Amino acid sequence: MTSGWDVIIPFLRPIAHLLRDPEITDILVNGSGSVFIEKAGRMSRVDGATIPEKFLQVAVRNIARLLDHEISEEQPILDARLPDGSRVAAVFPPCSVNGTTLAIRILQPRRFTLEELVRVGTLTATVANELATAVTRGESVVFSGAAGAGKTTLLSALTNAVPDDERIILIEDTAEIQMDRPNLVRLEARREQTTVPAVTIRDLLRATLRLRPDRIVVGELRGAEAFDWLQALNTGHRGTLATTHANSARGSLERLFTCVLMANTHQPQTTICRQIAHGVQLLVHLDRRNGRRQVMEVVRVKDYDPSRDQYDLETRYAA
Repeated sequence: MTSGWDVIIPFLRPIAHLLRDPEITDILVNGSGSVFIEKAGRMSRVDGATIPEKFLQVAVRNIARLLDHEISEEQPILDARLPDGSRVAAVFPPCSVNGTTLAIRILQPRRFTLEELVRVGTLTATVANELATAVTRGESVVFSGAAGAGKTTLLSALTNAVPDDERIILIEDTAEIQMDRPNLVRLEARREQTTVPAVTIRDLLRATLRLRPDRIVVGELRGAEAFDWLQALNTGHRGTLATTHANSARGSLERLFTCVLMANTHQPQTTICRQIAHGVQLLVHLDRRNGRRQVMEVVRVKDYDPSRDQYDLETRYAA
């Protein structure tokens, strides 16, 4: 265990064994008397697990102090990362009506290969080969889905298809993507703190263009940084990989368009859509079905027709 876990375990004794279980990915505490876990893709309640409210609040405050954050009734929301990369989110009363809410996303040290993902049913061998080939030849791919759908896991596995002689710059809000490449630069955003200003994904994207990348990998596109990412795609930076939250492959196009608008550049809709169509070649959508993370769609973006305000899309795979 890291020092981060050592600080909080004394206050979370009823669930300490859960924190040590390598198969658990999420621990969710809904107030003092309700604990749920996600294990092997399935959510279940932990019988008999109760944590007194005062101990729960002390644990959350200790996490906040450890990471130079604050949480209180005046600042009731915590969104932080432990030293090992695990993510901790919490909401204090009175905003959390049933008592303190705590969510822990445990960083799994194991990195899945593409072959393992085929074996567990995340995608078929045919789809895996098509995606790996697309990445190798420098096509840009956007992975979409809800939280926990497996976007990051699949993206991480596919980075092995990037040739070893290419330089990858990885940009994340919170370090999650597991990648081991010969020429890899990892950049991580920084939240605004008392004594230091924020460094955003957008700041890092702009800096990345001066760091001589062959490939740019963005952990998640969620705001105005999508504009700078799109400019990179349309100015010679091929083979970019990124994730975003959406309900379908086609929905990810709308999501990207909305994120670009957040930059307030006042570009015409047709210009943005054309740039998306020219910059992105593949859309891969994942979802959780029956406790299993699964690729549901692979869609190729062929073009955009402004006269019809429609993308020309080809469905390569649908589950």
